[in-house]
Formats: sequence, structure tokens, C-alpha cells
Amino acid sequence: MWLAVFFGASVLVALTPGANNLLGMHHGVHHGPLRAATALLGRLAAFSLMVGAVVAGLGPILAASQTALTVIKWAGVAYLVYLAVRILVARGGAETPAGKGTPLRKEFLVAITNPKALLIFTAFVPQFVDPARGPIPLQLAALGAVYLAAEALAGTVYVVLGAGIRKAGLTRRAKARLDRGTAAVLLGMAGLLATSRT
Repeated sequence: MWLAVFFGASVLVALTPGANNLLGMHHGVHHGPLRAATALLGRLAAFSLMVGAVVAGLGPILAASQTALTVIKWAGVAYLVYLAVRILVARGGAETPAGKGTPLRKEFLVAITNPKALLIFTAFVPQFVDPARGPIPLQLAALGAVYLAAEALAGTVYVVLGAGIRKAGLTRRAKARLDRGTAAVLLGMAGLLATSRT
């Protein structure tokens, strides 16, 4: 029962518009559903590393380290700006508007350099741990697996949304406008991350 409640809460958190979800939709538009869905494995791999850190007891240490969070934060800001710029300067490359790098790699890098994601696993997930249920590491591992499932579901929703836009047969000009909008949102997210206190 508690895992079902956690799954529902996790889906709501995972569905929140963010850089990875925006990227997933973008990949759905430009690469189609199969490749965009496969790219979600990059995001899940990054989150799996975070789950592993939490299970190993490193999560709270990282979350409490201002230096570590600052490094992750500015790496995330830099990569979001990089993606936005690549989208803006791309010409005619409808299938690779964000420049070099596979969609899977981009999903991984956006996720691993997101300090907010680290805080999800060090602050949100542990709230559902109850020592009375058994060993805490096992509970954290189970909760982490459930959250990954929720993230996969949410990511798929955005990929399907992007694939739907692709199927609508947008004109080249419309796709260019969509790309500019995507780049603007990524820059906005980079700005919010840069000015956050995380």
C-alpha cells in the first residue's frame, strides 16, 4: 500500500515540467517515438546512480555538501545553455537540432547535472521510509526502483506528446518556432537554476 501511495506521489513529481521532460518532448518531435523513448534510458541511468548513492548512504552527505551541490548546479546551468544555443544555431538539421551528441547522452547529462534531482532522492524519497518496515537500505532501494518506474512513465508521456506533434506534420517554419521556444525555455531554466540557492 505504501509503495502504491509513493508511486502516485512520484508520478506527480516526475510529470512536473522540467529540463529532462522538455528534452524528451523535443526528441519526440525530431527523432520519433522509438529513439526518444530509448533516450529515456540515459535519464534513468543517471537517476539510478543517484539511487545507488542514497542506498549506500552517500546521498545525505552530497546533499549537505554545498561545494558538491554548487559544482553540480553550475555544470547543469552550463549544459542547459549549451543545448539551448545549439538548438538556436542549428540550420536545416531537423533530425539533430541540438547539435552533436546522441539523445540518450543528452538525457543522461541533463539528469546527472540537475541538483534538484539529487534532492528528490535525498529529501523526497526518504520521507516514505519507516524503520518498522525493515532494513532502511532495502526500503530505499525499493522506493528508488518505484520512482524510476514513475519517471519512465512520465518521460514516456512527454515523448508521446512530442511524437504527436511530429505526426501532425508541422511545417519547417513551425518546427523552427518550436525549437526557438524550446531553447528559450531551456535558457529560462538555466537562469532559474543559476539564481537558485541550491
